[in-house]
Amino acid sequence: MSQRALLLVNLGTPASTDVADVRRYLREFLGDPDVISLPAPLRFLLLEGIILRTRPKKSAEAYRKVWTERGSPLMWHSMDLVDKVRGRVAPGTRVELAMRYGSPSIHDVLAQLQKDGVDDICVFPLYPQYSRASTKTVVTKLNLEARRLGYAPKLSWVPAFYDAPEYIDAFAAVGRRVLDGGTFDKVLMSFHGYPVRYLREDDPSGSHCQRRSDCCDVDVDANRDCYKHQCEVTGRALSARLGLKHDDVGVCYQSRLRDNWAKPFTDTVVIDAARAGAKKMVVFCPAFVADCLETLEEIAIRADEDFREHGGESLTLVPSLNSEPEWVDAVVSLARAVSPSV
Repeated sequence: MSQRALLLVNLGTPASTDVADVRRYLREFLGDPDVISLPAPLRFLLLEGIILRTRPKKSAEAYRKVWTERGSPLMWHSMDLVDKVRGRVAPGTRVELAMRYGSPSIHDVLAQLQKDGVDDICVFPLYPQYSRASTKTVVTKLNLEARRLGYAPKLSWVPAFYDAPEYIDAFAAVGRRVLDGGTFDKVLMSFHGYPVRYLREDDPSGSHCQRRSDCCDVDVDANRDCYKHQCEVTGRALSARLGLKHDDVGVCYQSRLRDNWAKPFTDTVVIDAARAGAKKMVVFCPAFVADCLETLEEIAIRADEDFREHGGESLTLVPSLNSEPEWVDAVVSLARAVSPSV
């Protein structure tokens, strides 16, 4: 009898807020060639010679601001999601969690599934929008570890779900709880940043993405897998579902490493809005399905401080999907779309 599993995969988190653990996590994360796309010798020099000398201490300080008694928010939100999805899947379906970086590792989870005789796995990368630094690296890593283990289960993959009604509905439901609870004069949808170079390289035509002023506004083969295009589509769909005029909603990009990343930058938009007279801002982060450092520290703390410093009164983060019932329903529905037996 076939043994099946639903494998949810998220980015990962340091094991603790100790600098050594944060350095270990960043070394694995930023050492991935799909995250920093440089020749191996240059990537090594950049990582070991510059980044890992200063960033672990700063990142550890940021993690301490959001760490809870249960540990990393990303981890326990993900574990809560797994527990709730387990109660919704078909009898006999395993539901497991793996992290692309850190623990539980893809290797360790696959090894346990192999040992237990699981031969049918539905893999669900928990990234709404596709990019080489998120979805692609999960595919690469999982296939690599399966080969190393000599493990050849049947694999099905949940694709990017940036415009899936289940995902849009779930985020809209969470957003309404915030929007209906007060007044606001500015709404932002802040997505994780992405290098412009990657956007151009990911364009198979070589002539569309970041080469035309309307490159994200049209649906063509060239931008079918474009991260920024998918973010823009998510922003329009979520705005429409919430009854917001898209022109009144700012789509922006956070967590940039350099200036040659997708624009407009969230930190700049927040400050400009405050200077222009906005007083109450609401921020969605639809690229993240679980609250984490990027939502809780970068937006709820730092962006709020910037907004208030430049004349705003309050910046409210819309919580992520975490393990909300609408998201649990969406996960099961999206998984069953590609693996009906889940």
